[in-house]
Amino acid sequence: MILKNGLIMDPDTNTSYKADLCIRNGIIEKAGPDLAAAPGEEYLDTEGFVIAPGLIDTHTHFRDPGFTHKETLHTGALAAARGGFTSVICMANTSPAVDSVPVLRDILERAKQEKIRIFQAGTVSRGLKGQVMTDMPALREAGACGFTDDGIPVTNAAFCYEAMKAAGKLHVPISLHEEDPAFIRNNGINHGDISRQMGLYGSPSIAEESLVARDCMLALRSGAHVVIQHISSGYSVELVRAFRAMGAKLHAEATPHHFTLTEEAVSAHGALAKMNPPLRREEDRQAIIRGLSDGTIDIIATDHAPHSAEEKGRPFPDAPSGIIGLETALSLGITSLVRPGHLTLMQLLEKMTINPARLYGLPYGKIMQGGPADLVIFDPEERWIPDSYLSMSSNSPFTGSELYGKVKYTLCGGRTVYSDLQG
Repeated sequence: MILKNGLIMDPDTNTSYKADLCIRNGIIEKAGPDLAAAPGEEYLDTEGFVIAPGLIDTHTHFRDPGFTHKETLHTGALAAARGGFTSVICMANTSPAVDSVPVLRDILERAKQEKIRIFQAGTVSRGLKGQVMTDMPALREAGACGFTDDGIPVTNAAFCYEAMKAAGKLHVPISLHEEDPAFIRNNGINHGDISRQMGLYGSPSIAEESLVARDCMLALRSGAHVVIQHISSGYSVELVRAFRAMGAKLHAEATPHHFTLTEEAVSAHGALAKMNPPLRREEDRQAIIRGLSDGTIDIIATDHAPHSAEEKGRPFPDAPSGIIGLETALSLGITSLVRPGHLTLMQLLEKMTINPARLYGLPYGKIMQGGPADLVIFDPEERWIPDSYLSMSSNSPFTGSELYGKVKYTLCGGRTVYSDLQG
């Protein structure tokens, strides 16, 4: 395949240039001007489009096994490809949880049938109970790319510290869901003006901040690579900034919904704007944007969390938390961060490609001769309105919103796994 006339953007080298790309046998063979296609070779004119490394999502839920009425490995992979993602890391809070080698191997074996790269994290604790550590070495040997009890906080500090040290010895990240349930009465909504109007006591930001403060110190002491997942509070951003300056190997994820929306979205969208941690105040959203801008927050992750329409249609306190995000993430980054001038397009791509790749030791997230042809081709100026999804679920507050930046093609291993022409 020859990609003609595109603007190549490589966050790994912080370079952008207009050139053709020659892809053969799944590999980027060369880049340069006026490359000619061989007889019968596919030719794709990418004039006006950006060619970037395939996006990498460090935080996604494919609900498989156990909740396949919401999503499966196959439908999740389709949604990822449509959003420009060629690699995803699935969370471990499935049923059964990914706390044993047989469960992990089953997922990874089935994942080989999909057209994108699906990686799987193992749980920190057995049964997600936060009491007994999993056999991390065995899980790592079987292919776990990291460890997390995402969805459930690790409330025992001593246990969390030992888990960090264990993950550190294996040279993989440990990712933490930071919400202390002792502070929370109704999860999924910020404790503030909107929750009071609804007659609810929600989730105050101290629930997150208290665990972030603890785990920043544990990260500093343990020396492990620790990921603060889906950061939502401005104070949490300040804590990560301070402890990174002290030398902690901290990483922070921001989701598109947390840098785009506030608690006000609950009034407009109901349970479609319910997630853990919840959408917070405008001051928190601005603090997250500042953290993205100065590098304190180094990863943008979707926390893609599918639920059925029936589940999301329950009364707000009974509806599950979470929204889908793979198919809108790049567009929300362009719309909410790049166009207002908070990030350059290169900075946005860095947080969605090479930074995740480096954290997890993946050989992707870059455009280089001899490297894998995992690519997203998109028009950063095209406007579009999400109205349907390849995900099995459609629980998104962004349905019907005008966004900028449209994925035109996604290539994984040199194969076209999504084309906007085909849908």
